[in-house]
Amino acid sequence: MSLGAAPVESPAAATFWRAAPYIFLLFWSGGYTFAKMGLDHIEPLTMLALRYGLAVVALAPFLMRRGIRWPGSARHWGAVALTGFLIQCIYFGLAYLAMKRGMNAGTTAIIMALQPILVAALSPLITGGRPGGRVLWLGLVLGFAGVVLVIVSERSLGPSPWVAVVLALSALLGITLATLFEKWHGMKTDPAVGGVVQYVVGFAVLMPAAMATETMVIDWGPELVIALAYLVIANSIISVGLFIALLQRGDATRISALLYLVPPLAMAVAWVILGETVTLLAGVGFLLSAAGVYLVNRQTGRGT
Repeated sequence: MSLGAAPVESPAAATFWRAAPYIFLLFWSGGYTFAKMGLDHIEPLTMLALRYGLAVVALAPFLMRRGIRWPGSARHWGAVALTGFLIQCIYFGLAYLAMKRGMNAGTTAIIMALQPILVAALSPLITGGRPGGRVLWLGLVLGFAGVVLVIVSERSLGPSPWVAVVLALSALLGITLATLFEKWHGMKTDPAVGGVVQYVVGFAVLMPAAMATETMVIDWGPELVIALAYLVIANSIISVGLFIALLQRGDATRISALLYLVPPLAMAVAWVILGETVTLLAGVGFLLSAAGVYLVNRQTGRGT
């Protein structure tokens, strides 16, 4: 929602939207730990398809509430479906396939961390605005450097087959295009409607892909159930819903820069839940990423 055109918000709503970026960061970052937990018991595309199907079931009752705002045109429906395809199929699907084809998780994370830089570089082409100033680009570079330090500290880098590299770069393109597309079309969508459409699209595309390329064998157990519950509720419904809502309310570069904090926070969540170690170098990387996000938010908050 653009500045100046927004309706006056209640104090409770204003408080919620101030907290929303932090809720998004926490739940999105935790997804990596629970995905790692779940992938010990299920193949990646099968897990994504199951996750999307369960998300549709979880969101469906919210479509029955009164006063729900449905898209008013075929263009609006198409925009919601395209965003869902770019995020759920291209971004998540191809990123998982890249790791399945041999790309280390750390290499994947560094490639995905290029997204805020791409958004900042391409946003002026979409909005017609001016390129960001030096402070903005300093923040973006610092944020990316922080991500690299965190990943290096985890020693999860390694050589990757060229097919995996192409898949990861395509996933990066998917989340970048989704971000810019949401900023460009400017249409607001009810979270329940948008979520159901996104996950129906994700399920319709990835279930046949899983059936064609994977065994579909599922090792049911407490760990998988917990992982799926988190991925459906906290990751698919809350995190993705907040990400789209924040994009619709604010600057795409500022929201994208929050993703710099995901790798260090994901490491912290893994430390708490899985007992994985956190190094001093990772702490330095977190501080660099936080400084970068601060600079980006400060600069974009001034309207540049």
